[in-house]
Amino acid sequence: MAIREVLRMGDPRLLQPSAPVGDLRDPALAALLADMRDTMRSLDGAGLAAPQVGVPLQLVIFGLEHSPRYPDAAPVPDTVLINPVITPLSDEIEEGWEGCLSVPGMRGLVPRWRRIRYQGVDEHGASVDRSVEGFHARVVQHEVDHLLGMLYPMRIRDLRHFGFMDAFDAGRFPGAGSGLR
Repeated sequence: MAIREVLRMGDPRLLQPSAPVGDLRDPALAALLADMRDTMRSLDGAGLAAPQVGVPLQLVIFGLEHSPRYPDAAPVPDTVLINPVITPLSDEIEEGWEGCLSVPGMRGLVPRWRRIRYQGVDEHGASVDRSVEGFHARVVQHEVDHLLGMLYPMRIRDLRHFGFMDAFDAGRFPGAGSGLR
């Protein structure tokens, strides 16, 4: 299909809440999904939300088999998640380094729930209902934040842990030079 432009932080469209997806049979939805997959792969991303390509719908894609950028990350299955709902499964929060295709070249230490349940449907209307933890949970929360008009820097607790990845001192900030994007 096509590689779409990814909106960058500062574009007001990234701050708008997204509308639920209505008709799953709409041919425009299939075309959007194909473009999102092409876009995510071309940028070596772990996930992409529809608002990042200028479409304010509650739709995210994510997945990662193995990547040198995420050498310690367990695989995350390729997933289309429409109209998602996230439920934390405990109060345990963990901080991890994140980046984003909409915030290129930067990383930040972001708190996220360690264990979550996410629910929604895929592009065929089949139910998606998974309980996950760790990196998988982080990816889902990051992408779903886009549907709420939230970018990961808004969640950073200490801005001393936010900056350009090539400027971080690897000794002081292990993992800052890589991470979710």
